This record gives sequence, C-alpha cells and structure tokens, in this order.
Amino acid sequence: MERTLIIFKPDAVMRGIVGEILTRFERVGLKIVGAKMLQPGDEHYYEHYEGIGTLKTRKGDEIFETQLKEMQQGPVIAMVLEGVNAIEQVRKMVGPTEPRSAAPGTIRGDYAHMTYGQAAVTKRGTPNVIHASAEPDEATKEIAHWFTEDELVSYDMTHQHFTQPKA
Repeated sequence: MERTLIIFKPDAVMRGIVGEILTRFERVGLKIVGAKMLQPGDEHYYEHYEGIGTLKTRKGDEIFETQLKEMQQGPVIAMVLEGVNAIEQVRKMVGPTEPRSAAPGTIRGDYAHMTYGQAAVTKRGTPNVIHASAEPDEATKEIAHWFTEDELVSYDMTHQHFTQPKA
C-alpha cells in the first residue's frame, strides 16, 4: 500500500468544502490513516515548499512568498491517505496546479477557477483548494514533515474483513 499527503488549503477550509472533497477520496477506496487541523507558521511552510518542494528555487522569491502568505490566510487540514497507487490516484483526481487548466470532474476543475495571470494581477497566490504529493519520495518527506509516526494509524476497512481469510 502506498501513502500520500493531502492538505486542504485555507480556501477549502474557509469555504466549507472539505467534507465534499474528502468523500471523493473515500469513494475510490482510499483510506484515511492520519488527519489533523492546524495553522502552521513560516518555518513549517518554508520547509514544506522549499526544503521539500523547492518552490523558491524553481519559481523565485515572489511566487514563494506569495504562496506562504496565501497558506497562512487560515487553518489547513492535513491528511495522509493510503491505497493502491495512492499518489497517482490522488494527483489524477486533484488535477493540474493551475485551476484554469484543470478539467471538469477534477477537484480543482470543479472547485477552483483562478488563473496564474489573475493571481499575479491581484498579487495573491493561486487558491487551488488542495495540495497533493507529486511522487513517492516527496510523499515520504512530506508525511514525515507533517505527521509523527504516532499520529498515523493502521487498520482494516470493513470490506477487508470479508476478503481476507480468517486466521
């Protein structure tokens, strides 16, 4: 089984759409193995976006600083999901980073519409509802950054009791 990190960004939390989106992940069979609401500061986001994601290195100071400011608009909900090909499945469901490029039916396509251009004009980050780990190494680092091992749980889903032989 593979694990991935998702973060419901402040725009998702403040719009009250977290449950609606979470339901989509559960419906495809992904299992929640960690969850918490928090409001991290600069250091935590710096490590997430630059230490792990290299956003500042790739996109520059202005985009990096704008992203940090956008993420601190309100609380976030961080979750670890587990399932077969969880990283690829979640990325497919979430859609591209720029909401305008996201197809209808994806989370960003259905719940966000801001373009990079409009965000630049308003000097804001691009509110795109959710973060999802991009690949296995990144997921491992992000999960370790947001959760301790004690905060992650292992359990069987109800349907697994009927698909596994009794001991």
